[in-house]
Order: sequence, then structure tokens, then C-alpha cells
Amino acid sequence: MPKNDQDAKILILIPAYNAAHYLPELVSRIKKAAPNMAILIVNDGSTDSTSDILPQLNILTITNSANQGKGFALNRGFGYAIEHGFEYVITLDADLQHLPEEIPLFINKVESADIIIGKRDISLKNMPLVRWLSNSITSIIISRFCGCKINDSQSGYRMYAVDLLKRLKLKSEKYDFESELLIQAGEQGAKFAEVPVSTIYRGSPSHINHLADTGRFIKLIWKRMI
Repeated sequence: MPKNDQDAKILILIPAYNAAHYLPELVSRIKKAAPNMAILIVNDGSTDSTSDILPQLNILTITNSANQGKGFALNRGFGYAIEHGFEYVITLDADLQHLPEEIPLFINKVESADIIIGKRDISLKNMPLVRWLSNSITSIIISRFCGCKINDSQSGYRMYAVDLLKRLKLKSEKYDFESELLIQAGEQGAKFAEVPVSTIYRGSPSHINHLADTGRFIKLIWKRMI
């Protein structure tokens, strides 16, 4: 269970794996951008100094004993939000490729939709070729299942209504988790919205296994089709 607790309407949730280098700056900037929000970092079995750094940050923490995957970490955070009465969850990555200063963009649209997605500039000018191709294809497919256009289906910068999360039965544990979530939300008749966010690639190592995660996505879609 988390090491401490606090009451807030919106929970800021960060899955973290070997992101110790970024966490102090990330948390500091979040506290400045959203000073009254609770912050929860799910340490997904990191093998760097994350476990040493987290106690110094004065935030909520959950630690997985071994690396389980981004989806597993997010689901633990969602469970915490549900259990502790939060109404919304904002998710962002731990490597500063999502600007904490843009959190107010989501807060300003609270209650306007069940899921608000931070839409990056999806172009080869701003995104590596492999990610551009992957995002473009998955966004087209997921849009069909959701019944509305999703421009950036792989963006992890999102706000979720907890009432929606309570209704979802998510099984994925890796990077296909966020795609499964969008598809199930669409099947539930969820309302989607987008906010423009910055497109940043800092050269931080990606934990995505493109072959394996593409295979998981294909399996996810195939199950929905049959």
C-alpha cells in the first residue's frame, strides 16, 4: 500500500521504471504547476536508485517488487484512485517527455469528457519514423472501435474520469493497456476530448519492445473482431 495518504479530487499518476534521473525535477515541476494535487508514483520494479529517491519527494508511492509493465502499474494506480475516492486521474510519463506545466490544460477541461487525451503534433518533423508509423496506424484502428477520431492513441498524457475506470475490465499489463482502455471506453459509450500538448523527445531510453508490443496490439484487435 502507499506510504502516505491525502484527500484530493484529482490524482496525478506516474508509472515509473528506472526513471530516478528525472523524478526530483518532475515532482518539483508538478507541485508548482498543480500545487493542490495529490501525486502518486508507481515504482514498477526499478533497479536504479528510484527506491532511494522516492522517500525524499513527499508524495504517495506504490512499489511493485518486480517489473510488471506500464499497464500493470497504471492499473494499480487506478485502483488506488477508486479506493480513495478520487474523481479524476491525470497520467503522465516519468521521463519529462510530458510537460508538467501543461497539467492545467487538462484541469481546465475537467467534466467535459470521460477521457481527455493530450494530442501531440503527429508529424515526421516532430516524431521518429517508427513511432509516427505506429501511432498513425493504431490511431486509425482505435478510432474505428471508439466511434470517434482519436488523433494520438499512444499518448500517455491523459485525464480519466474515475467513474469510467470503475466500469472497465482491463486485462492487458504492458503497453497495449492504454489501447485496450480506449477501446473498452468506446464500447462503454465514453465521451472523448483532446487538448494540444508539446511533442518532446529527449533521447531517454524507450522501454517499448516494438515487435512484442505490436504483436500484443494485433492480438487485442483480433479478439475484439471475433
